[in-house]
Amino acid sequence: MPKAVHHVVKRPGRTLDEPDVEIPVAEDLATVPGIPQREDDVAFYSRVYPLETQNIEKAADREWVWTVYSEEVFKYREEHDERNEPLVHAASYSGDLEPTAEPVVGKNITEDVRQKARELGFGEVGFTRYNRRYTYVSKKHWVKYEHAICIALEQDYTQTQTIPSLEAEFAHFGTYETEGALALELAEYIRGLGYHAQIHSPNDNSAAYIPMFVAAGLGQLGANGQLLSPHFGSRARLMIITTDGPVTYDSPIDYGIHNFCQKCQVCVNRCPGRALEKQKVWWRGAEKNKLIYERCRPVMARYEGCAVCMKVCPVQRYGMKPVMEHYVETGEVLGKGTDNLEGYSLSDKGYFGPGQLPHFDRAFFDIPHGRKEDWLFEQFKQRLEREGVPDTEQVLEFAGKVKKILDEGNSTRGDE
Repeated sequence: MPKAVHHVVKRPGRTLDEPDVEIPVAEDLATVPGIPQREDDVAFYSRVYPLETQNIEKAADREWVWTVYSEEVFKYREEHDERNEPLVHAASYSGDLEPTAEPVVGKNITEDVRQKARELGFGEVGFTRYNRRYTYVSKKHWVKYEHAICIALEQDYTQTQTIPSLEAEFAHFGTYETEGALALELAEYIRGLGYHAQIHSPNDNSAAYIPMFVAAGLGQLGANGQLLSPHFGSRARLMIITTDGPVTYDSPIDYGIHNFCQKCQVCVNRCPGRALEKQKVWWRGAEKNKLIYERCRPVMARYEGCAVCMKVCPVQRYGMKPVMEHYVETGEVLGKGTDNLEGYSLSDKGYFGPGQLPHFDRAFFDIPHGRKEDWLFEQFKQRLEREGVPDTEQVLEFAGKVKKILDEGNSTRGDE
C-alpha cells in the first residue's frame, strides 16, 4: 500500500540543463530539517574538547597507509599529491588576496555566485554561516570570513560503481584535483564582484564541513557518516569558500534521510570492516550512526580506499528522487537485497553478495594511533625492547625525526 506523503522537497536539477526535481518524503520518514542536535552540547564540546584535523590527530596512521598500499596505488597517490600540492598551496593564502573591483553598493551576490558555481560544474551550491564551532584548532586563526559557500562536485558515476578499485580512486582523487582548480576560478570571480574569497581546500579542511552543508540545505547525514545529497548521495567531494560579500543564507531541509537510513541499513550490513553502528548515538551534541574509525581505516588502506559504504547506498546508486518515490509506492528500499546494489569484490578475497562478508583476523586491525610523534615513540620503544639501548648515531637519528615533526607542527601553527 502506498505511503502517505508528508511533504515534497523541490531542488534544482543536477546540472543547469536539467529541470528541477521534486522529492516526496513519506509521513513515516519525516523528522527535522538538518541534523537532530543539542545546541548546548555542541557548544560545550567545541569549547572544551575542540576538534582537530585528522591530518594532525591521525597523522600516525596516515603515514602508515603508505606502507600497505599496493604498488599501483602508491604510484598513483604520489602522482596525485604532486598535482594537488599547488592547489592546496594556492588555497592556503587565498584569503589574503584583495578584491579586484569595487562592489556594487547594496547588491546581494548570492544568486550571482550560485549561478557561476553551477556554470563551473558544481552540482550543489548553498550558503550558510561559517560555524566556528566545527573549526579545527590548527585552523582557528587562519579562517577570515563569516559567510560559507558550500559547494559539492560530483565524481564520475561509472567509475564510482567499481568500488573498491584503482579505477574508483581515479574518480575520487581526480575529482579533488578538478575541484581545487575550479575553486580558484570561483574565488577569482568573487573578488571580481568586490569581495574577499578564502578557499577551504577539500584536501586541507579547515573544519568538519558536513554540518555546514546540512545547514545550507544540501542534504542530510547518512548512516554511513557521509552527506547524502539529492542527486548523487555521497558521490561528491565537498569544499567551502568563505567570503565577506553580502549573501542570503539557505535553510536546512528534511529529506527524510534520518529515518530512511534506519530502515535501509544496507551500508551498515555491507561494511567489510563492520565499522558502522546500527543504532544512533549522541556524539558531541549530534544524533548519528557513529563510525568506528579503527575498523574502517585498515580496510580503506589495503583495498583501494574501500568506500563500500558509498557504493551500496541506494541514494548514491539511484538518486534520492527514485529512491524516495519507490519507498512511497512500496514501503521498500530500492535495490536492497540485490547484487546490483549490494555486491562488491575485494582483490584477494573474491566476490561478496547480499548477506556475505569477508573475514579478517585480529592483527589486520592493528594500526598505529595518534600523531606522528606518538607512532615514532612507539616504534622507538619497541626497538629498545628488541635491541636494547641504541648507539649515539641512532639516538641522534631519532632526535632528528622528532625535531622534524615539531618543526612541521610549528609551521602549521604559523599559517594560522
